Amino acid sequence: MNQASLPVDAPRIIPRPEHNISRANISRAALKVLYRLKEAGFQAFIVGGGVRDLLLNRQPKDFDIATDASPEQVHAVFGNSRIIGRRFRLVHVRFRDEIIEVATFRGIGSEDEESEDRQILDVTGRILKDNSYGSIEEDAWRRDFTVNALYYNIADFSIWDYVNGMQDIAEGRIRLIGDPVTRYREDPVRMIRAVRLAAKLNLEIHPDTATPIAQLAPLLDNMPPARLFDEFLKVFATGHALESYRRLCIHGLLEHLFPATARWLAADIDGKRQRFMERALANTDHRIAEGLPVTPMFLFGVFLWGPVQERAAELCKSGEMSENQALIDAGMEVTNEQITRVSLPRRFSVPMREMLQLQPRFMRRQGRRTGVLLQHRRFRAAYDLLVLRLELGEVTPELVEWWTKIQAMSPDEQQKEFGGQVQRQGSRSRRRRRPAPSAS
Repeated sequence: MNQASLPVDAPRIIPRPEHNISRANISRAALKVLYRLKEAGFQAFIVGGGVRDLLLNRQPKDFDIATDASPEQVHAVFGNSRIIGRRFRLVHVRFRDEIIEVATFRGIGSEDEESEDRQILDVTGRILKDNSYGSIEEDAWRRDFTVNALYYNIADFSIWDYVNGMQDIAEGRIRLIGDPVTRYREDPVRMIRAVRLAAKLNLEIHPDTATPIAQLAPLLDNMPPARLFDEFLKVFATGHALESYRRLCIHGLLEHLFPATARWLAADIDGKRQRFMERALANTDHRIAEGLPVTPMFLFGVFLWGPVQERAAELCKSGEMSENQALIDAGMEVTNEQITRVSLPRRFSVPMREMLQLQPRFMRRQGRRTGVLLQHRRFRAAYDLLVLRLELGEVTPELVEWWTKIQAMSPDEQQKEFGGQVQRQGSRSRRRRRPAPSAS
């Protein structure tokens, strides 16, 4: 975006009586930062998701502040702060139980190749360096979506709107600021964000914003896998996983995040695979709504179970490999392919593969090893996956009911049911276990 593309009109200013944002719904820490900056002679606004969510009668998870003060000036005002960031420097003001992020208004950047404020792009148009400061007008037009470019002014409690964000909120739509193709090329992750915001806020993506996604989706293939893992958590572990998943499929983004899963789903003849995925994600949303934890380990296991099982079946066809070994090798192979797109830290990838490798052991319901399975540290996650496999028709309801019932039994009842000795938790052999293979 160049300087000539910026509008010259003043913002639409919505006075306090004409909007629903109240200081009672803003955190005390954020208000302290706003007032301290104002008292120091600087402009101070809440901007982004905080304003958007308050207008939609939602409670924001955090409050970001924009100001005309430089990072050094902000740092000088707050002794409990530090400057962070390389691509764009920010200030974190620390309170006992909250961190308020303060950003200086971002500018368009200099076209002078010798300037430190020059914006640097790669060959696809993606921004690599962007550390220029500017006016509030420039800052508004540098943001991604119109609903994220509204400014709550602590000076008079008004809202400043440069990009018709208030109208888009009223009409229930997500719309990019500026030319969509250019903005997606600057940061391809914006395609995922558009889907995530639409799912989270129950809004529709404006046609101009939605249309280029299918063509530009391959740009995600070159994004850092670690960054896409962070985005994965925002999409699937914040309470709107099912709707986000459906929209990722509609816009052709899933195949660039989980290519093996997308291929597996493409061969879904009777709809069982889709039901498996959707039930798992609906359960995830339910857990989050109940305040229960979710783990990337289990979510990745759901996404990769189908491809891993399919690959294991291929390896077994040679007749030279056991079912268990085939599952181990397939887990390694599929995981190593997957982490080239969306990374999965080793602390999650190892237990995920353990969970997948336990699935064949549920078929055995007699003997000492069956009792040992109950004591396995991944048993509960593996059992939850077993229940989901009912949707695929891979296990019978009777098998799932048996494993559900056995968990409610006393140790003596379990011993009688298994027909052998049940190994108690904490009584395992001290023999050193071989470490599981690493995917990283």
